[in-house]
Amino acid sequence: MAGSRLEKVGTIFTRATGLMQAKAVTWEDRPVWYDVYAAFPPKEEPRFDRPAPDMKIKQIFYEDDKIRAIFHRNNKQIGTGNLLSSHPSLTQRFIETYKKVSQQYKGEADEKQIYVEAIDVLNRERSNREEAVATEEVSLSLAFKKAQSKQEKTGLSIKDIFKD
Repeated sequence: MAGSRLEKVGTIFTRATGLMQAKAVTWEDRPVWYDVYAAFPPKEEPRFDRPAPDMKIKQIFYEDDKIRAIFHRNNKQIGTGNLLSSHPSLTQRFIETYKKVSQQYKGEADEKQIYVEAIDVLNRERSNREEAVATEEVSLSLAFKKAQSKQEKTGLSIKDIFKD
């Protein structure tokens, strides 16, 4: 029944040290954090039975948190985001738009009116972008037709080049 007492016998540091002393783990294969922990041990040993400190935790809320909560409460089907993208996410664009709209109203409108206006602005921006993409598609199809005409003039095709 070692699984039931695993966390109760020593700390992760003492268990890792024991594995290295017993040569179950070589010194070269020690965990990445081991040297840092050895150099800077915590003030209190991190044990399972240590009582939690009696501290009052501050509630930290930013202005954007409230706006984000409103947006996600009303739009559950947003979809995924790409963390590698340098473009702002839909939520970030909504927060920026919401702030701009609320500055225009200068406190004269309630949250619901500002929310509806911000959604309308985002939808207009999206439709403008879709129109731009549609014109790009037209130009891409023209470019494809030009490439086909060049292929017909030269008589070469990629399929012929890579045939076995």
